[in-house]
Amino acid sequence: MDVDAFVLAHRPSWDRLDTLVKHRRKLSGAEVDELVELYQQVSTHLSVLRSASTDTVLVGRLSTLVARARSAVTGAHAPLWSEFVRFWTVSFPVVAYRAWRWWLGSAIGFFVVATLIAFWVAHNPEVQATIGTPTDIDDLVNNKFASYYSENPAGSFALQVWVNNSWVAAQCIGYSILLGLPIPYVLFQNAANLGVSAGLMFDHGKGDIFLGLIAPHGLLEMTAVFLAAAAGMRLGWSVISPGNRPRGQVLAEQGRAVVAVAVGLVVVLLVSGLIEALVTPSPFPTFVRVAIGVLAEAAFLSYIGYFGRKAVAAGATGDVEDAPDVVPTG
Repeated sequence: MDVDAFVLAHRPSWDRLDTLVKHRRKLSGAEVDELVELYQQVSTHLSVLRSASTDTVLVGRLSTLVARARSAVTGAHAPLWSEFVRFWTVSFPVVAYRAWRWWLGSAIGFFVVATLIAFWVAHNPEVQATIGTPTDIDDLVNNKFASYYSENPAGSFALQVWVNNSWVAAQCIGYSILLGLPIPYVLFQNAANLGVSAGLMFDHGKGDIFLGLIAPHGLLEMTAVFLAAAAGMRLGWSVISPGNRPRGQVLAEQGRAVVAVAVGLVVVLLVSGLIEALVTPSPFPTFVRVAIGVLAEAAFLSYIGYFGRKAVAAGATGDVEDAPDVVPTG
């Protein structure tokens, strides 16, 4: 097919449809009928071009026109409840699922750094001396570490934890505007803090207390932070390497994906905060508290795996439906 001839023959119809869409609120009855007819015709034109043309700009512009025309023709929006359901069953899990490589990489890097620092601290008295005096360290491992989780009322502590964790996640997401370059440093800071605490606690024979207090909430909490880091770094990388699509389109898609992650993590971190405030300092046996944390983590990963895989199989990306800057590629 001669694409140039096809475009030349049908561009007047496209221009007319564009005009009708722009003035859709002032159309007469005949013009509304014309709008519907042109929408159907141009949709067919788009289908032909997608299979015959490699001009992504042309296909993208026509795709945008068809999306706008479809909105004008249907003139209806999905109920709020269906948008809510779609977010939790498609938008959020599919974005998290698609970012699993970045997510896993962040987790591995974090735990490698934390483990190395823990061993370094535990086996070097000189390093411990730079952290604090023997009295300070003794107070930390025997009193302060455990009392931190119970010295404040559960409600206010849960809010404090939620705000603190949300700030770390927000940093990871916000740094995406700097190509995600500062995100590894944010993860390193948190890994170093965890490693120092672990090294001191294990060196003083308090490893069981450390794990019993960290595991119930820490699994879900750190997973949320890793997901935030993954979304931020993935957005930054999309600027550097957009692939075979326009950089602006990829950046817009990934930007909307980051928003979906940010909204979803508000709830995930709230659950983590509640576990930290209510379960971690509770009088339950250690194995019960740890089991609750493991179940929460398993439930979250299963949720992402089930709905994310299902959404990917259905061709969903988590992007806004009919977003105006989504450019199909041939």
